[in-house]
Amino acid sequence: MLLYPATIRRDGDGFVVLFPDIPHAHTNGNSRADALANAADALHAAISMLVEKNMEIPNPSKPRGRSTPLIGLPSAVVDAKAELYMALRSCGVRKAELARRMGIHKQQVERLLDLDHASRIEQLEAAFRALHMRLMIDVQHAA
Repeated sequence: MLLYPATIRRDGDGFVVLFPDIPHAHTNGNSRADALANAADALHAAISMLVEKNMEIPNPSKPRGRSTPLIGLPSAVVDAKAELYMALRSCGVRKAELARRMGIHKQQVERLLDLDHASRIEQLEAAFRALHMRLMIDVQHAA
């Protein structure tokens, strides 16, 4: 699971959330809680833009302290899509090659990597299998 450390600071009458690992990801809110509630969507938008532009998604850095909030993507499927994109890049496998390995059309791989497209978890599992990887799900208590 991709969990990015965030910094929160006062900004005028409200608060702003910034992600040191992804400088163009930021959001704000009238309160600290409001700003944090918007953070996952801001991270989603920024990572989606990186995927669309075929740019690298930075790995999350270690939190700087115990009080550093860690922000994840808004859903497990969106997180799995980002992880799949990162795995393709690290393995040096192109979308067309993944499609060939999976026996599907390249357009279907494009949809698997589109963070805003609804995909089934079984499709993502098949994509990871084609990369000789396994998708794991971890359930934890909410903070």
